[in-house]
Amino acid sequence: MFKEFKEFALKGNVVDMAIGIIIGAAFGKIVASLVNDIIMPPLGVLLSGIDFSKLAFTIKEATEKNPAVTINYGQFINVIINFIIIAFVIFIIVKQINRFKKEEKEKGEKEVKKEEQLLEEIRDILKNK
Repeated sequence: MFKEFKEFALKGNVVDMAIGIIIGAAFGKIVASLVNDIIMPPLGVLLSGIDFSKLAFTIKEATEKNPAVTINYGQFINVIINFIIIAFVIFIIVKQINRFKKEEKEKGEKEVKKEEQLLEEIRDILKNK
């Protein structure tokens, strides 16, 4: 069982996935900072000084013993903006990767066509002799 686990854990796909998850977590922090520190303050100014992270509905007021019960929809707005930015960046990255793969495939097809053409010419020359 240990041997099977070792083979599974050391497969290229598993290692690649682990690296992707680690990089993704770090990228998430960068995007969160981008949204919270760069995008949201000017957006708040444009919307009359609203700080989205502070927006909340109070369900129950705070008492001496208990804190207030709130629905923090401003935080939810920040998370949605984070998601949209991350999704857009991933879309752009995947689109570029697909474009590069397509170019490589077309380049390979052109090389194969040249080889086929040369082989056909050689065949025709041999046939005529």
